Amino acid sequence: MSTKISMETLSNDLLRDILDYIEADPERSVNIDRRAYLSVESFRPPSPPPLLRAQDIGSFRLVCRRFADLGVPHQFTRIATRFSVSGLQRLDRICSHPYLARHTKKFSYLIPDFYVDGRDRVRELLQNADGYLHNLDASYFEKKAQAQKSIVNSAEDVRVLKKAMLAFRGLQHVQILRLQDEADRYLLDHICDDPEEYGQLVDLSWSSACTHASKTIGNALSNARSTFSRFSGPMMNAESALSLSKAVPGDIRFLAGRLTCLEIHFEDSAELRAKMLDLSSTFRFVFLAAKNIQALHIGFPSRRPLQIRLETVFHDIHFEKLRAFGVQAWRLQADEIIGFAKRHRKTLRGLRLRDVLLLENSLWRDVLQMLREEMEMLEWVSLRRIDYSQHFDEMWAGTMEVPDYPPSGSDSDDEASFHAHLDMEDDEPDTDINWEDNSDDQSTADTDHGPDADDIALSPDTPASVPFCTCSRNTYAATVDDLGDNGRFVVHQQRKLWEKWVIGKCPEHGPP
Repeated sequence: MSTKISMETLSNDLLRDILDYIEADPERSVNIDRRAYLSVESFRPPSPPPLLRAQDIGSFRLVCRRFADLGVPHQFTRIATRFSVSGLQRLDRICSHPYLARHTKKFSYLIPDFYVDGRDRVRELLQNADGYLHNLDASYFEKKAQAQKSIVNSAEDVRVLKKAMLAFRGLQHVQILRLQDEADRYLLDHICDDPEEYGQLVDLSWSSACTHASKTIGNALSNARSTFSRFSGPMMNAESALSLSKAVPGDIRFLAGRLTCLEIHFEDSAELRAKMLDLSSTFRFVFLAAKNIQALHIGFPSRRPLQIRLETVFHDIHFEKLRAFGVQAWRLQADEIIGFAKRHRKTLRGLRLRDVLLLENSLWRDVLQMLREEMEMLEWVSLRRIDYSQHFDEMWAGTMEVPDYPPSGSDSDDEASFHAHLDMEDDEPDTDINWEDNSDDQSTADTDHGPDADDIALSPDTPASVPFCTCSRNTYAATVDDLGDNGRFVVHQQRKLWEKWVIGKCPEHGPP
């Protein structure tokens, strides 16, 4: 006679495996020095789970108390909260239940642009608009503007955030993200058509929103003496950073001292370089306090690389525990990169130089040679869209705008091999922080997304460099002279080859 087995007789381990098929195990992570680090979640907005998947987990938890407890981490390890009445109410309910809040490891705060006082006359703007804007409901925007004012004036967000940070005793990763729905984008696009006229009626400010969010979340984390150690902001505003520099020094020192990972990508704004120079002393104060930092990224818009010395931000500081470092869209001298790398040659395992342009009298070959010969621990290097400054300017001369590339996006050819699952003591669950999530492997075009990728033919195609062997299959030992650096431009095939050469892989026979 056969024995019937019900789900209730299954072991917890088997039930967790079943949950894994519905929603990936939230307690898996990527090591901090892997190339996949700093990409999957730090710069990617949290995607809500498909409706059926969320319903399946909810149904699973309704079976019995045991199932409910097993399903909690799959629902509450990651919390994404919108700056809205309903979003804050939901967060308030979650952190009112300690058995739920204790599972939260990552908190994403989704912030919309703020309506500027006196410039929220959406109904008047839409009445005079043509085309697709007629389908927009003015009351939707009016309710949104009113809700924003109510939340800020009542300090309801301050109350709920402080309560949440106190409740999230296992919090490890905090993320601030800009939120725009389709209706917002339509409205902003229309305002951009004639900002002088339409901006008098409606003005949406990301600077105000980012500043308010940064202050309130920073105060809440400091008030709770939070356990968090990672912060990422893929669309940070320079003015918000300037306003934070006026915060209480003790709070900044505490928050910086907690950090093991910091990823900041500044959005494009007027006088960005001047604002970075104004922030120089603040960067120094923060980085001197950030003694536990292991992964660090500072980036600017790809369409407008910033010419500012590396040490204006990093101040010749030696980060004793630094294992992964990245910069994006900087115009630099070769010796700046070499100097920073040399300071960290005994600890640095990953180096990311995305959209970095070398200035006149600098050569990439000098950077590559130093990395290959002197970086003792280096395991990977990312050179996506590197070039020379003069060539970049010549390519885009006379164009309306250089396409920006989102801070997420990967150039890791071997990224999949780095998705290692680690124990809790090595990395927190659910925080797969990566710098590179759109790998070249996933791209349909073998390109660095230059002008041709955007259907803008500004220069003729450059022939690909011929791969050459540097391993035992060939007696030819490649040197830096064989890399083909002409000091004028870099093509996609070259930088792929250079990445492998720097870490000692054979460009022809080495793994992809």
